[in-house]
Amino acid sequence: MHFYSLLSSLILFVLLLCISDSESLKTLKNLAVRHGGSLTIPCLYDEKYKSKRKYWCKGQDWLLCKIVASTNTSGRTSVTDHPTQNMFTVELNSLQDSGYYWCAVEISGGSDDGDYVYLTVSSDPAVSVINSRVSGQEGGGVSVQCLYRAEYKNKQIKWCRFKDKRCFLWGRTDTSQNSAVLVSDDRKGSVSVEMRGLQKSDAGWYWFSAGDVGFTVHLTVTERPSTTTPVTPVSATEKTSINETTSGLITNRGLQLIKSRNKKNEYIYFVLLCSETMTKNTETTTAELTTAPPAVTASEKENDTSKSGKIQYKYVKFR
Repeated sequence: MHFYSLLSSLILFVLLLCISDSESLKTLKNLAVRHGGSLTIPCLYDEKYKSKRKYWCKGQDWLLCKIVASTNTSGRTSVTDHPTQNMFTVELNSLQDSGYYWCAVEISGGSDDGDYVYLTVSSDPAVSVINSRVSGQEGGGVSVQCLYRAEYKNKQIKWCRFKDKRCFLWGRTDTSQNSAVLVSDDRKGSVSVEMRGLQKSDAGWYWFSAGDVGFTVHLTVTERPSTTTPVTPVSATEKTSINETTSGLITNRGLQLIKSRNKKNEYIYFVLLCSETMTKNTETTTAELTTAPPAVTASEKENDTSKSGKIQYKYVKFR
């Protein structure tokens, strides 16, 4: 009996060693989660697996593990494929059981491929985060609050990006694609991760870890809002054409539409005509009100002789 136990352990060790060294399928190795909580696990795969079926398997022995969920199935556990990223994610809800789990790919006519992760489910997990999904704008920043238990105080604190395994350590400020990353530890069980100057390339999966145990976080980076002020369209009742007979040729520079009120509280529009060129006889100019003109002061209603050319006021009642 002891012999078979040793043989089983040896086989498991060899399988784990071989699969862990494979570059075709990769996931995280040791994650912690609160009992009854949720966790999303990313699994990267090689281009050759893009069209293959993906699944999530439970059990210490890879050859005997039980399939829990596969792509396009719903339930407490779901598997979602992201072929454009060569990645699939496993969303786990209401977690109850600790143990070995596997990100796996079905290979027709051959042995399936898989990579394992060990989940520790407890009422007081070794590490956790306040918010596992965060969002920031391009050029802006985002902050992630992470927690660890007291016994992990002297463990190495890291913030790592999943797609390239690049890690940012506590006490150092590093840059990632022009983004500054600062990891601060208060040495009392709380770590703050600040990312500034976000770029679209920063989006994706990260994990926070103390020692060898971690928790996943997803970052979304949205586009920077346009700085152009949108033009507010006027209502149909405010749109009008003003046909006014003037003496002289009126240029775009010489036409202003100004809005005021009369004693009856009616809106009155008058046209300010700058007679800079008076070379033609009577002509008709049509202008359309597109924006609300500024209020008019008494001084502005008087003829202004300080500028070149005469200033004439033609009052037109709004129709």
